[in-house]
Amino acid sequence: MTTRIDARFAQLKKEGRSAFVTFVMAGDPDPETSLAIVKALPQAGADVIELGMPFTDPMADGPSIQAAGLRALRAGMTLKKTLALVKRFRETDDATPIVLMGYYNPIYIYGVDSFLVDAKAAGVDGLIIVDLPPEEDTELCVPALKAGLNFIRLATPTTDDKRLPAVLANTSGFVYYVSITGITGAAAADATMVSGAVARIKRHTSLPVCVGFGIRTPETARAIAENSDGAVVGTALVDALKGSLDAEGKATPKTVSAVADLVAALAQGVRGARQAAE
Repeated sequence: MTTRIDARFAQLKKEGRSAFVTFVMAGDPDPETSLAIVKALPQAGADVIELGMPFTDPMADGPSIQAAGLRALRAGMTLKKTLALVKRFRETDDATPIVLMGYYNPIYIYGVDSFLVDAKAAGVDGLIIVDLPPEEDTELCVPALKAGLNFIRLATPTTDDKRLPAVLANTSGFVYYVSITGITGAAAADATMVSGAVARIKRHTSLPVCVGFGIRTPETARAIAENSDGAVVGTALVDALKGSLDAEGKATPKTVSAVADLVAALAQGVRGARQAAE
């Protein structure tokens, strides 16, 4: 079965360019503003949307994304409401892939079988669950694949050639390469080091390899896109959102455009990579 993610990467390959993958937290700063932001992302240039599932203990995330999750939780966001947000997005966009990114605990509490049924019905295309290693594939990964969802795995600078086959075994959609050792937003990505890492991963898989963590500017996005199948940006977008909020942390008339404008600038950088590589 071809998913929206598969179709999008096949389309981009024909166009000869890398994907621009955007991350925002579902429900940040409130559910309605969050929906407006997600709806604005494809028009601004996002090819794939990663949607964070708010959680109280996000161990892979830096302060910015931690704060975004807490803002969303304070605004009443839940996993059920996150799926409802996706469903509302699908009313006007049936093409842009949506990947839910987060941690296993909320899914476990929801119930794996119920979650997969509801996620598929809402229009979710894939999952990135950062705290489930390959050894736990029977928990969620294998059931998700059977339900028709891509399960996207993270590879890191410390994932060596011995470990990589296990990481890739049930991965589908794309591989997410974490460009730095550390949490989100902790350091800048090094395009030269990323190039070698992506080449090494591609010796083990035919899946697209997208690179995230440490990409904040159009210039870095362009450099990363020249050496991979996609650039993922999250912390910079979350910081732009936070910078638009009022003193009480509430949305302002500038909130949606603050995110969309940065997405547009970053998308230009990613799209410029094709010309630079030719």
